[in-house]
Amino acid sequence: MASPVEIDSRNVNTLWASVLVATLARAGVKRAVISPGSRSTPLTLALARSADIVAVPVLDERSAAFFALGLAKASGRPVVLVCTSGSAAANYLPALVEAQAAGVRLLVLTADRPAEMRACSSGQTIDQVKLYGSVVTHYLELPLPEASLPLLRALRQTVLHALERTSFSSPGPVHLNVPLRDPLAPVPDDGAAARVADGVDWEHFLAHVAEPARLALHGEIPPLHADVHGVIVVGPAHQVTFNGSSVAEIARRLGWPVLADGLSTLRQAAVRVPNLVTTYDAILRDPAQAERLKPEMVLAIGSWPASKVLRGWIEASGARIWQIDSGDDNRDGLHGRTRRVRTSLSVLAASLPIATEPSGYTLMWTRREASVRAELDRRLDAETTFFEPKAAWLLARHLPVGTPVVLGNSMPVRDVEYVWPAGDRALRTWCNRGANGIDGTVSTALGIAEASGRPAVLLTGDLAFLHDANGLLLRRHFRGALTVVVINNDGGGIFEHLPVAQFDPPFEEFFATPQAVDLAALCAAHGVAHERVADWAGFTALISTLPDRGLRVLEVRTDRKHDAAARRQLLDVKFSG
Repeated sequence: MASPVEIDSRNVNTLWASVLVATLARAGVKRAVISPGSRSTPLTLALARSADIVAVPVLDERSAAFFALGLAKASGRPVVLVCTSGSAAANYLPALVEAQAAGVRLLVLTADRPAEMRACSSGQTIDQVKLYGSVVTHYLELPLPEASLPLLRALRQTVLHALERTSFSSPGPVHLNVPLRDPLAPVPDDGAAARVADGVDWEHFLAHVAEPARLALHGEIPPLHADVHGVIVVGPAHQVTFNGSSVAEIARRLGWPVLADGLSTLRQAAVRVPNLVTTYDAILRDPAQAERLKPEMVLAIGSWPASKVLRGWIEASGARIWQIDSGDDNRDGLHGRTRRVRTSLSVLAASLPIATEPSGYTLMWTRREASVRAELDRRLDAETTFFEPKAAWLLARHLPVGTPVVLGNSMPVRDVEYVWPAGDRALRTWCNRGANGIDGTVSTALGIAEASGRPAVLLTGDLAFLHDANGLLLRRHFRGALTVVVINNDGGGIFEHLPVAQFDPPFEEFFATPQAVDLAALCAAHGVAHERVADWAGFTALISTLPDRGLRVLEVRTDRKHDAAARRQLLDVKFSG
């Protein structure tokens, strides 16, 4: 239940900011991330004193934006970002690019100078009008604050509309530019604000404000049948909840194999999905098997998985593709024979006929899954040296039930796709796969950990960790629990798998970019616990029970070039049967 409305009417700015924040709170906003600055003072003070919104101060605006991204991903609610005027707002851009691509709900409030202070060499002033261009789904500049009831009504409705635009019909970030004149501090004015505020019943003023509601989607149902060579391909789940039971029902009715990305949550879902395939990347590396398993139809749920092998196989197949996605943006990067179906998974499941038994095509897939999975597990279990994919494999097998798992881009997310087995541990996986960047990895993970309310784990490489080292500044205000597993191979391991690795120089200096940073010393400087893992038995013990508070870093040292070669050998598995 919302707290009583509190309006600060000491001056026009405090009144304006109070109404704005009260509207956010009544519309369901629970969290705000604020970076320090002068021009944003009224917004900061109103959010800091709100009884319904938890405000977190974060020094670095780039880190702040990724922290908010993580909070919004894990909570499913819009998160508010606040910064001062000038270059501060420009630092939000990388996280907003990710939010736009992944459909994450952020409301950005950038404080700004009034019009008379722009384009005249006034300090801390840049052109903030449509600063983020097409990256945001909606932009508007608010009017300057006035002690006027009609304008306060307009403010209320503008903020509500902005929150709706973060959610429908293509969820993503929204930008409101907020010009403010002095006085920025809450010093009393001539009483104009108080006279307006005293004449308003604020409970009645906000009585109609509520969190935007999502509507059930219905639409054209594709002609899917059990008697075709069809596969269900489930990509990363950007949504907070993924309807695993509906996917399981679709698979049961069609009798088709389900090729599930490591980020889909189906590999660790409590709901058992029939005909689940986790080793498709290894299976399809064999050209003979790839040809024999060629599909006639693909049912794609969400975005495409990370596997380049899988995407190339689908692209070369020429299969008809039905893509289930409720958004408006184009999610088919393969440009195949694709039709978009805007419907819910539950509606689709209920419309399908029920297959009597799995087809011969499906049995080909499940036999290969059993054989290849057994061989991958045998090889990984026998591995005694530090080898990057084994870290992901052990996390899947030993993390506590229900652990939120955040994955860095580049090799960690790929290793999860390669080796993460099916299970019932209900692990929830997250990754910034909208724009696939390494920036903001630590800050995003901290946000997800805090919003999840339970001990979380981040698996990342050393470059992504160092790229967002300022995220460690969040430690003072972090109220969750996060264990960061850093695979330290002194450089960018993913580049070892690209053709450019054959050209050194300049490969090592300009692509692998080894940094040779002492991670223990870096963590000590931030007051963060650090431990270098001695062996796999020690690693298993450290991840089997997670601290319930604070931030710690587990460093796993590996050899980048050895791991690249060993990974290729690991995935060279021939089907026997």
